[in-house]
Amino acid sequence: MPRRRALLPRLRSAWRLRLVLVTLGALLCGALAWQVILAELRQGLEQELLVSHRALQAEIDRFRSLPRVAGEDARIRAALIAPTDPNAIDAANRYLEKIATQTGSGRLYLLNHAGVTLASSNWNEPDSYVGHDYSFRPYFTDASANGSGAVYAIGVTTGEPGYFISTRVDDPGLGARGVMVVKIDLRPLEQAWAETGQRIAVTDRDDVVFLSSQPDWRYRPLTPLPADALARLDASRLYARSNLDAAAPLLPKGSELGRGGEGRVTTLRGTPFENGWRLLAATPLWPARAGAVATSALVLLAGLLGLGLADMRRHRRRLIALRLRQTEVMERKVRQRTAELAREIDARRQVEADLRATQATLVQSEKMAALGRMSAAIVHEVSQPLAAMEATLTAAEFGLSRAPEQTAVRLQSARGLIRRMQRMTKHLKNFSRREAAPLSPVAVTEVARSALALAQPRADAAGVQLQFTPPDRPLMVRAGQARLEQVLVNLLHNAIEAVEPGHGEVALAVETQGDELILRVRDNGPGIPPEVLPRVTEPFFSTKIGGEGLGLGLAICFEVVQQFGGRLDIRSGPGGGAEIAVILPLLETDDSKEAAE
Repeated sequence: MPRRRALLPRLRSAWRLRLVLVTLGALLCGALAWQVILAELRQGLEQELLVSHRALQAEIDRFRSLPRVAGEDARIRAALIAPTDPNAIDAANRYLEKIATQTGSGRLYLLNHAGVTLASSNWNEPDSYVGHDYSFRPYFTDASANGSGAVYAIGVTTGEPGYFISTRVDDPGLGARGVMVVKIDLRPLEQAWAETGQRIAVTDRDDVVFLSSQPDWRYRPLTPLPADALARLDASRLYARSNLDAAAPLLPKGSELGRGGEGRVTTLRGTPFENGWRLLAATPLWPARAGAVATSALVLLAGLLGLGLADMRRHRRRLIALRLRQTEVMERKVRQRTAELAREIDARRQVEADLRATQATLVQSEKMAALGRMSAAIVHEVSQPLAAMEATLTAAEFGLSRAPEQTAVRLQSARGLIRRMQRMTKHLKNFSRREAAPLSPVAVTEVARSALALAQPRADAAGVQLQFTPPDRPLMVRAGQARLEQVLVNLLHNAIEAVEPGHGEVALAVETQGDELILRVRDNGPGIPPEVLPRVTEPFFSTKIGGEGLGLGLAICFEVVQQFGGRLDIRSGPGGGAEIAVILPLLETDDSKEAAE
């Protein structure tokens, strides 16, 4: 005990040292993750700036030469020479409208030397530029003085922003002078940037954002504007209706352009654009912060888990020996239990084999019992053709000398009687044989007719009329032919025994309902009492008087039909009598499909 107490302070100091080292490692990994993710964000911003720069430059270059080319047309010069000629102005209007439609530019219009619009592509629209004075616009003053001009501004007529490109149109020989202007809509670029999740902005020479994927950035300066810049912008009305003088700067006073909003975003400058513009891109820093925190947390967690696993390893070694001993004991018990289960499985398999053999014996016994009950009717069925055949042959013998022409007819009649007895013995042979267990496609009509032939002698002996309603097309089921025939013979015999002799009727019908086949046996007997109906399929249960039968007929039928994947439906008919239906899955064949179609 004293030795253990002396070791406790050392163990605690070692744990504290390991914890400090793990914490420092986690902080170092977090700092590295911050730098790596920040570098990736900056690289992504540079790529966004490059792509956005090219897209903006390409959009402007599409229409850069349009004012100069349009100004060379004779209709434009005619409008400058004769501004009061309605035909010349109308020709210029229609020409500008056609050019704007074909090129996809926004607006294309012509100003005279005083800055008043003479012709415009929107001449026939409510917000037409025709007649408006734009002499205060920088693109007019620059083009008049230097030959060309370009500026981004909000339209004073329509209120829609756009990029205005202008070119001076003059003809010294005719004394005509004007300015051709095209207005380009750059808002689709803003929409494309917004849809891709980019934070892009374009500023003018005064650092005022006029184009951006963020709506709350537009028409706001990066830093507070000086008074002279506000006065110049107000005079040119570049950002009319934007309330620029009251807009809050995007960057707080004293902040660098690379940081904004207290360091929550990082912004990279692009290369200078034309007209003193700058293209800016921004991205939030939370991915870098989240990555750094997540990395530190994961490294710290991994370190703590490592320390815990190292401690657990020592305890695990102590438990290995105990677990090995327990494993040996459990394996011995498992082997004993496995041997017991193997013996139980063998015993159950033997019992199942005995049960199947007993069931087959009971089925065969029921067949033999049914043959015994049919013996009187069979003897009558065979003796009657024999007596008739004897009389026919005797008559044929006497007729050889007296009436030879009738001898062939009598021999043919005797041959028919022989075939009748052969059919009877064939049905009896098929009925009495043992059938193999595998199932196969069986023609239901053939089985039904064979069962009726076997039951016919007994029905004739009892004076019962058998009726058969065959299907309108060939039907097949997957079953055993002899076993299915046995089921129908048992049901027909039960029905014959249940009806009144001399007045009874038994009907067998083959029907279909959906994907099921129904073999329905009906009789006009007294029916089955309700208190007996739940027990009719129980083995050794019988309502026959005098101990006839074993009480296995319906029980065997129930079991056999279940082996075929079907079921028995037993009920008393609404008008009296019993109704037993054998319901089996219908097996579709090519003939049955064609008949169904």
